[in-house]
Amino acid sequence: MTLNIGDKAVDYNLKNANEEIGGQSLSLEQSTSDNGLVLVFECNHCPYVVASVDRMNKMAEYCKSKQIGFVGINSNDASVYANDSFEHMVKRAKNGMPYSYLYDETQEVAHAYGAKRTPEFFLFNSENTLVYRGRMDDSPRDPTQVSTSELKDAIDAMLDGKSPDVSETESIGCSVKWKA
Repeated sequence: MTLNIGDKAVDYNLKNANEEIGGQSLSLEQSTSDNGLVLVFECNHCPYVVASVDRMNKMAEYCKSKQIGFVGINSNDASVYANDSFEHMVKRAKNGMPYSYLYDETQEVAHAYGAKRTPEFFLFNSENTLVYRGRMDDSPRDPTQVSTSELKDAIDAMLDGKSPDVSETESIGCSVKWKA
């Protein structure tokens, strides 16, 4: 299954590695703020995620200032990459992550959303309708080479009551590490 633009968000209730922000677990309803939600499928080991952490943290703060929820979801099989285990997620969160970091151990949420890569972003409006999916920008591995800002552009358009000029992009990153 893959969520397409205009589809409703799929509910979830996942364990949170960043209990200081959001408690022990979070559902879709608890994750969403007044103006919507950004979900990012991410992990701990992917070099594209690692190089994007500062930008994702800033994006989470931007979303918070605009009353948009921001949640990271790790769906990778930890038996393939031990660094993606829940315990390692907790360690990463303690290094200053400003958003909830959820563990999709069964991979049901990633399958329901059609997530393919890390990082991959899904932007929902206040009615939990998908308005954008794809990358944050065009250079996740090298912040000095960024020349586009598709996610922020989509957020700003949504907040202005418009459809984003670009509603879907191919995410750039590592593939989700699926269970065998």
